[in-house]
Amino acid sequence: MYDNWDRMMDFGSHLLAGWGFGSLPLWSLFWKGLALWKSARNDERYWFVTLLVINTAGILEMLYLFLFAKTKYILVSEPTKTKKPAKKK
Repeated sequence: MYDNWDRMMDFGSHLLAGWGFGSLPLWSLFWKGLALWKSARNDERYWFVTLLVINTAGILEMLYLFLFAKTKYILVSEPTKTKKPAKKK
């Protein structure tokens, strides 16, 4: 029954476990940093503290950015129209 115990506990040999667990902190750090920055800029203190304390591997952070933020984060946007300065005569 315990013949394969060493192989079962060797996370580095499994592609998903090794790379997945290794890249999860980077994934989470990216989304957490972006969400914390956005909540601080929007002066949303309760969201800032919530995002800082609760770790959800980026899920709560993405929900905040795309659904709950005052100014939502948009993945694809149209080019902004810039106003041309008025010509002086």
